[in-house]
Amino acid sequence: MSSISQPLDETIEVVSVDLIDKIRTLLDQGKRVRYTLPQAGRLHIDRPLPFLCVYRRPAESSDPGTDLLVTGEAAHLIAWGDVQYKTPLSTLVKTITATLAAQFNAFLIIEVWAAPAEPARTAKLVGLRPGFKIITSHVRPPASTIETLAKALRRVKIQREAATVEITDRKKRSPAAMSMLVSSADARKLNCYVLGLEIAPIYQNPKTNDIYPMVLRTLHRGLAWAFRRAFFDFSQTQTTYRPPNYHALGRRALVKSVWNVDKQLAEISNAFEFLLQVTPVNPELAWHQFKRQHFEQPPVFYYRPLPVDPALLKRKLFRVSIERVEDPTLAYLFREKRHELDRQLTMLGDRGSRRFLYGSLQLFGGVSDDLERLAIDILGHISPRSHESSGRHFLSAADFAERALQEIAYYRQFYPQLSAGVQVRDDIAGLMVSRGNLLISQQSRIPASRVEALIQHEVGTHLLTYFNGRAQPFQQLYTGLAGYEELQEGIAVLAEYLVGGLSRPRLRLLAGRVIAAKRLIEGATFVDTFRELYRTYGFAQRTAFTVTMRIYRGGGLTKDAIYLRGLVEVLQYIKGGGQLDPLFVGKIAADHVSIIKELQWRQVLRPTPLYPRYMNSVEATTRLEELRNGTSILDLIERKQQ
Repeated sequence: MSSISQPLDETIEVVSVDLIDKIRTLLDQGKRVRYTLPQAGRLHIDRPLPFLCVYRRPAESSDPGTDLLVTGEAAHLIAWGDVQYKTPLSTLVKTITATLAAQFNAFLIIEVWAAPAEPARTAKLVGLRPGFKIITSHVRPPASTIETLAKALRRVKIQREAATVEITDRKKRSPAAMSMLVSSADARKLNCYVLGLEIAPIYQNPKTNDIYPMVLRTLHRGLAWAFRRAFFDFSQTQTTYRPPNYHALGRRALVKSVWNVDKQLAEISNAFEFLLQVTPVNPELAWHQFKRQHFEQPPVFYYRPLPVDPALLKRKLFRVSIERVEDPTLAYLFREKRHELDRQLTMLGDRGSRRFLYGSLQLFGGVSDDLERLAIDILGHISPRSHESSGRHFLSAADFAERALQEIAYYRQFYPQLSAGVQVRDDIAGLMVSRGNLLISQQSRIPASRVEALIQHEVGTHLLTYFNGRAQPFQQLYTGLAGYEELQEGIAVLAEYLVGGLSRPRLRLLAGRVIAAKRLIEGATFVDTFRELYRTYGFAQRTAFTVTMRIYRGGGLTKDAIYLRGLVEVLQYIKGGGQLDPLFVGKIAADHVSIIKELQWRQVLRPTPLYPRYMNSVEATTRLEELRNGTSILDLIERKQQ
């Protein structure tokens, strides 16, 4: 049979017999089906699957938002519910059913509609408790699937209100003013199961007939999750189709709007380098100034000129049409990123003012009492006289750069597109990865015992996840999903431990950063915080200055508290049985692990090309197994002291 080509989003003016035959052929050939139907209808079948979500717009009234509740599904139909379209629409659905039921031995149709408005809601705005009614037939109901759907729907929450779910037996499983697209008799012949799902329209304003967009988004995500759980159960219990995971039933093919949004957000993210813009360019001069003034006056820091106008870039940011992304998972990630970019741009505009700190607390959080107590415990357990085991053996910035280039060359064997460079510069302090390059302060002197740990921190984590993200179709995975820094620094510090380089002074430094961030939030001055680190906790003067500078830069940046907090988070993740593989797909936050797994099951993401070198060592494997048994950070200290 000759192949049939079908342009994406082909617009159809009438559902004809020829069109239906064409759709049957495409499904028989295992191809995607996507058409724009009359009256703003749509048929989208990502690939042959044993189910179809249906929504029909009522002919006599408006029903804003309900159609969006099915658009994220891999197989869905949106159509005009007028009686004149009933016959061709019914023929289309029966043809799809017959074709796919023959492939999978059974087929499931779930038709969705909004419940009639309640008088109380019409009169005034009331609570937003989600409500669902599953309509089934007492004749051969798919009991397991119904139970799975009901259980999943009960987990849907809006403003902490859990959903109510009712299951009703009724011969007619369609909206009140419409007949069933597939009759009960035809359904039995085709081995098709038909369910209705009536949804309380809490996303609609009963007075204005507008929608509540955030309520609709939350409901859409919850409903999509419930649908996939039900489809998975149906596939396992009624069909010959065996998906490996319920997430595998989500959409694989992504439309142009997804790529446009991803590209636009990446362009905005790449228009400025947030960390560089809030890092002083004069750390050496500031230190000498501070020292000459006997640590009595705060130093003056200078910053790079902003390469963008934050207000103009915000205008561009909010022109990105995220609302056109139908996939609820991807839309959620994009909205998170837009929110983060908005806050970063606000902070750049507030650089040097007290308002900068408030933005930092929104982006990076503060210091909890538990985290402060942990930091104090670490500082109490580790003597200020602790030192690196290398004695007086240090590597210069140039020598460390050469070692970093060797490590990059190792990874390039497995991923030739890895184009990372190493730069030795005089306008930064310490080490920093920026846009796939390692930046090293010209003044750096690296203890020999810390070289491998820092290589795995910067190259084996930050550069590796950057280029793993570059290998994915989504640019967000290398520019960074919202809030990725905490997990990134957590696994980077974990890498130091797994290669045996998480020294006692390093742990003290991470704890000192937490104390400094806490004092910043409490209102302490630069000088006060420096003195506490130096006099109370015994840090060397230069170290105390560097920690304080990093915390007070820009007007107050709490980011450095995430190193210790991120390590705690990663240790809890490992203890809970979490696997490390998803953490290296790109720059993600802990909350995104389940989303990354979902996108992997959906085959939206590609295989990850790089994995940390140290994970091949027996030492790292042994240490990791110990962590799975519940090692705490204080346990790490004790082991380092033994």
